[in-house]
Amino acid sequence: MVEHTAERVTLARLPSGVEVTTTVHTYDGGRGPTVYVQAAQHGREINGTEVLRRVHGRLLDADLSGRVVTVPVADPLTFDRVSYTTPEQLDSVNDNMNRVWPGDESGTLHERMAARLWAYVRGADAVVDLHTGSPDMLTHVVFMEGDGDSRRLGEAFGTDLLLSEQAGDDAGAEWERRDFGGKLRVAAAREGVPSITPELAHNKQLVEEAVETGVTGLLNVLREEGILAGDPTPNGETVLARNHLGRVTADDSGLFRADPDVSLGDDVTEGTRLGTLYDPTSYEVLQEAVADRNGILYSLRKEATATGGATLARVAERR
Repeated sequence: MVEHTAERVTLARLPSGVEVTTTVHTYDGGRGPTVYVQAAQHGREINGTEVLRRVHGRLLDADLSGRVVTVPVADPLTFDRVSYTTPEQLDSVNDNMNRVWPGDESGTLHERMAARLWAYVRGADAVVDLHTGSPDMLTHVVFMEGDGDSRRLGEAFGTDLLLSEQAGDDAGAEWERRDFGGKLRVAAAREGVPSITPELAHNKQLVEEAVETGVTGLLNVLREEGILAGDPTPNGETVLARNHLGRVTADDSGLFRADPDVSLGDDVTEGTRLGTLYDPTSYEVLQEAVADRNGILYSLRKEATATGGATLARVAERR
């Protein structure tokens, strides 16, 4: 018999005294490992929240050997704003919660919120941080390169693309510049807790295919950890590649037209034409965007209006 509790937890307080709260669900089936799962750390990434709602009913009726701790809305502030970050007035130092883990009980608002949830993370044997990409991106799962246990979780979760991500000195300047050391997945892995980040594709919408991929993947992780009986079920034709953190970016601001002959998932070579950036008023071609390396095209911008430096495409190196 599964014991289920839903605890309302205070993450932080706003200047007015209003508490920022969320709900932590615990499904306890007795002795065994603990898996921590959270969603909506970025408030516009909601498919993971729907994944947890659907898995909820299955866990209540399941024969569990261990515990599952879930947080369907990890950052209520960004969730209410349907945004990626909080406004400067709330946290001018750390507007992105996924850059501050393991947090700081005496720090900025996001650091305090992360520290409160870290109390659950540090007691876990595995972590799944459910995220959502965009319509421009293939569904994939990311793990820290060289971490065999995290890779095992990613392989169990499934999806067609499994990305290893180098960290620290192995990753280069961009990794440090973007504060990726403060991601939940990275902080947990460094503390010896295997951790993955599924990117379920699409945001601001509940997309059935993405949600079902997430449900199957999460149940697979619970089977892999021995909390649920049985073996993981197929969840894609997994290809291993390296997220090199590089991006094809816009040289200037303008309109971007993706090349109609290329599609997400294509194998491309360095120099493959991906699209054209042009001035919408003079029609001058500003940039012929090309792949920066050989690999799998897993992100291609669909939103045409682009500012200088915006990401136009990403290519992952096959492993």
